[in-house]
Amino acid sequence: MADEAKKSNGIIETIKTVFWALVIAGIFRTIFFQPFWIPSGSMKDTLLIGDFLFVNKMAYGYSYASCPSIRIQRLGLDIDAADICGFLDGDNTRIWAGEPKRGDIIVFRHPVQGSDFIKRLIGLPGDKVQMKNGVLHINDEPVKLEPAGDFVEEFAQQGPMRLRPRCENGVVGNGADCIKSRQIETLPGGRSHNIINIGDQRSDNTGVYSVPEGHYFFMGDNRDNSTDSRFPQAVGGVGFVPFENLIGRADRVMFSSAGRSMLFFWTWRSDRFFEGLD
Repeated sequence: MADEAKKSNGIIETIKTVFWALVIAGIFRTIFFQPFWIPSGSMKDTLLIGDFLFVNKMAYGYSYASCPSIRIQRLGLDIDAADICGFLDGDNTRIWAGEPKRGDIIVFRHPVQGSDFIKRLIGLPGDKVQMKNGVLHINDEPVKLEPAGDFVEEFAQQGPMRLRPRCENGVVGNGADCIKSRQIETLPGGRSHNIINIGDQRSDNTGVYSVPEGHYFFMGDNRDNSTDSRFPQAVGGVGFVPFENLIGRADRVMFSSAGRSMLFFWTWRSDRFFEGLD
């Protein structure tokens, strides 16, 4: 009987340990940092498929979107952030709010789908944003662009989703060089970053987007391969993003893997470990 009681107590203690570990991890993820894997190439070459980073959730304060959504399809689990932190929702507000800066790389909650996106902040409230012949214009002024050579990557399946890149040099064979034009873009305020282009398309010439108060305009650095604020929410785009939907700022790549799994150590990109983001 003593052995059975001891065994039972051991199981209870293990359950308690796991429970409190999950509680602590949940609090840490909600308040301080959120892990984020880069699933697509919309932010190349700043962020590559398979980059892993922690999002600083303290940068802009907290809203309902600061709470994690828990979705595990195999278990039928679908708990939305609003179900956990709905008491913070409403009026497009945040507590301990900090203003985002133009050029920040931000993870935000999609206004309609509820999934997490990562893009660069381009337009602030009150700005007018437009693309003309592939050149970004903010408040009727073109941004400064400088050539930065070509961005070259292997034409091959990338990441767990096995996505293949689009190439400016047309259709190339598996393993061949996939080339895109690269430029340095300098935003109003002086922040610079790389952008890459693939070719002429409709999103290179747009109407004028007038950013409403309390909202922000986002774009991917891979300008011709990004679903962002240039596209309306009605067709799957991002549109204008409310202040309360911001989750946090991405400051640094912590780990990077070019393979289907982080366990494939031979695909690790060690040159990207702990790399700061512009």
